[in-house]
Amino acid sequence: MAERVGFEPTNELPRCWFSRPVLSTAQPPLLNEKRIKLILLLRKNNNILIYFSNTSLNKLFMITNKMAKFLIKLILIFYSFSFFAQANASDDKFEIWLKNFKNIARDKGVSENTINDTLQNVKFLPKVIEYDRYQPEFYEDTHTYISKRTNKKKVKKGLSLYSKEKNLINKIENKFLVEKELLLALMGIETNFGNYLGKMDILSSLATLSFDKRRSAFFTNELITLLKLIDNRVIDKNILFGSWAGAFGNFQFMPSTIKNYAIDFNNNSNIELKKIDDSFASAANYIKKIGWKTNSPCFVKVELKESVPKIYLNTSARKLKNKKKVKYLKKFLKNPDNYSSYDNMIGAIITPDKDIIPGSSNLKPAYIVFSNYELILKWNRSLRFALAVCTLKDKFKNEI
Repeated sequence: MAERVGFEPTNELPRCWFSRPVLSTAQPPLLNEKRIKLILLLRKNNNILIYFSNTSLNKLFMITNKMAKFLIKLILIFYSFSFFAQANASDDKFEIWLKNFKNIARDKGVSENTINDTLQNVKFLPKVIEYDRYQPEFYEDTHTYISKRTNKKKVKKGLSLYSKEKNLINKIENKFLVEKELLLALMGIETNFGNYLGKMDILSSLATLSFDKRRSAFFTNELITLLKLIDNRVIDKNILFGSWAGAFGNFQFMPSTIKNYAIDFNNNSNIELKKIDDSFASAANYIKKIGWKTNSPCFVKVELKESVPKIYLNTSARKLKNKKKVKYLKKFLKNPDNYSSYDNMIGAIITPDKDIIPGSSNLKPAYIVFSNYELILKWNRSLRFALAVCTLKDKFKNEI
């Protein structure tokens, strides 16, 4: 009979694990008492028993197992010390940075009282760096990103808020000539209509990002601006809890946006961006001042021909290039007659998944975006964010 290498079942063991290597079906079975002496219980997990029948293998395994456990403990200890050493090093460097930053704040005109009062409890937040490196815009494909943020539940919540605050929202729309649907869409995507305002200490978040080298200049300026707002009693430092990036309120205003666009709409001598009146009016004021065109489209989704030159494909939100009238761009589109109503509008082609989503198609999804879309990029420089805002705006328009 041909030689067979495998494991044979015994009466004592489940059929999924067998104690005895079988070289040939001709080998006689081991006696029970000998088997008991030879087998070694290796592991018990959910009543599954594993046995070895060779004593020399047993000893070797026991030694190897002990060595492996020792090495694992050693590695864990090493990484624990390494982690704490890095954390302590970061904390030490942060304290040095903070001391230097206080001097910069003084030079920029921030009062000594505000510096001492606001920065005494500021600390380095490692989580903020993690969040900065992993933002959903960078990893989700366009379809997923938009679908999550413009679903039926989101529309229903927005309609409920509008029903409750209808008179106020209509008043703000008429005063600033900015569509209520856009304001609802911005608030819905930024904070889910005020439900996710953030709980991070904004001062520590901005300090952490200012200390970090990736966008240090930008966040240093934001932190200085916030200190000046506190200095001038525009913002109460005790309510400064928001996003990991330092944004605040229903519409997630950064300090520089608060300085330039936030208004006290209810005239109570405080700008309260977690309240509907001040936050909606401030958002409308911002959108109006950057040039929003009422009732003008943000984008149109298109299908591109394979022959479209790559120079017309924008994949970055930093600056849209090669903008043309749609009647010129139509030669690169499938079913060009479907877009005749946009002929005289100037737009740019974007393919937001390319360069961000591994393996994504060069040409799908694709959109022609217009001037209003670019204004949303000033609010948040993300191709997907702007698409989601405009999509949700259109959904509200169909319901209100």
